[in-house]
Amino acid sequence: MTRVILDTQAFLWWVSGSDRLTPRAAEVIGDRAVTVLVSAASTWEIGIKVALGKLQLQGIPAEYVPSRIRRHGFQELPIDVPHTLAAATLPRHHGDPFDRLLVAQSRLEDAPLITANPLLRLYDVDVIW
Repeated sequence: MTRVILDTQAFLWWVSGSDRLTPRAAEVIGDRAVTVLVSAASTWEIGIKVALGKLQLQGIPAEYVPSRIRRHGFQELPIDVPHTLAAATLPRHHGDPFDRLLVAQSRLEDAPLITANPLLRLYDVDVIW
């Protein structure tokens, strides 16, 4: 395993120093040999949740999120057309469009997904938790 994708919760828990990550997830995220990817789907979800008042950050998303990605040595994962088309063809195990996009990216990028969401295990995708 050389690359992993963080789901939105895992990203937020890691950058806030939360103890909600499992030891295995924290070990992988903290491993300097692993490239940790943060999807544009997660940054979009964070921005929307802040705008709706469902999430509070220590700053505005446009500054907070990129600064935390840099601070923790993560890399950005853009959303590409193949990602969106793959997300649209996934079975309806889960309706959240952000999670579905993360699953599609995990498959196409061949990178396990670090997530606490048990519904994502229903997809043919490697999950680390």
